[in-house]
Amino acid sequence: MTSPMRTILIGGTLSAALAAPALAAAPGTMDVTVTIPRLKVAEYHRPYVAIWVEKEGAPAKTVAVWYDYDMKNGEGTKWLRDVRQWWRVSGRSMTFPANGITGATRAPGTHKVSFSRAQLGAMAPGQYTLVIEAAREVGGRELLRIPFTWPAKAGAGGRAAGTSELGAVSISFR
Repeated sequence: MTSPMRTILIGGTLSAALAAPALAAAPGTMDVTVTIPRLKVAEYHRPYVAIWVEKEGAPAKTVAVWYDYDMKNGEGTKWLRDVRQWWRVSGRSMTFPANGITGATRAPGTHKVSFSRAQLGAMAPGQYTLVIEAAREVGGRELLRIPFTWPAKAGAGGRAAGTSELGAVSISFR
């Protein structure tokens, strides 16, 4: 006579145990490469840049904001509202400097930033859009959108090219 098979889980649930191998295999980092073009203008100011993730029906998740955060009396925050789309979807409800999100403005060139699974938060599977918006004093404003699927597969995730305030922008997963 054979005994019935039993499953014993300590400190978890069966669904968590079954999902663990899938999570371990899924990429844990999203790499974003942003190019800020060198502009030949009389008065150049580094752009304020916001990077966030959107999913239809869910609140936007800001992952980075580059601005003059070290100005005295927090004066750098005064111009964050010029990054208009981001300001409307999540910026106005944030407290600055935002821990783990705030960074200094960047000089012209290519910049790579990485976001861990923890920084991205608990994103449900589905279709998402990475949004990058740049606004510059005495300059213009530009917004780029790159759609991607979560959970992502390792490798390239998408790319877009700006025409004025942003150059090439790409995302990849590892």
